[in-house]
Amino acid sequence: MDKNLVKDSYNQIAETYLQTRNQFKNLKYLEEFVKLLKPGAEILDLGCGAGKPVDEFLVKNGFKVIGLDISENQIKLAKKNVPEGKFYLKDISLLKRGEYQVDAVVSFYTIFHIPRETHFELFEKINSFLPKEGLILVTMGSSDWEGTEDDFHGAKMCWSHYGQEKNREIIEKAGFEILFNEIDTTGGEKHQIIIGKKK
Repeated sequence: MDKNLVKDSYNQIAETYLQTRNQFKNLKYLEEFVKLLKPGAEILDLGCGAGKPVDEFLVKNGFKVIGLDISENQIKLAKKNVPEGKFYLKDISLLKRGEYQVDAVVSFYTIFHIPRETHFELFEKINSFLPKEGLILVTMGSSDWEGTEDDFHGAKMCWSHYGQEKNREIIEKAGFEILFNEIDTTGGEKHQIIIGKKK
């Protein structure tokens, strides 16, 4: 995995990706997720991209948002698109345990851009950010695969993910109860969508 490739490519395609990302109809998952949250909850978005549609939806529904992304251009767009949120340039693979204290964590189309052997450690860190019964909504890869693609919205990109059962096992082992687990096929791609609660 080449994190510089991920960063450089998302910098390159930030505007294009914003336009095409909206093809994914995540609102049904977000709508289910926010029903579980207390009003005004603070949510950490790992790999926030340009802030739309996820953070925009959360803010419009009365939640506080902190967004992190490795791409400078994505962070600039997020600050412009969702001025009510707080957005920071950060490599999520370098997060430290207890670095944040929030009510929930969301992560769309991000975790599979960091090496899969680090996914368990990442979920342990996410667990440390949350109170008991704190919530997560994440998208994971749906099959066991590592590799690169030369034309991902116009740039080269790399992925690293396990299959569905291994993803579930990692998340449960990191201290979460799985509340929802579904394969989303919107936009011609397959992603595993998981909502979990800290035990």
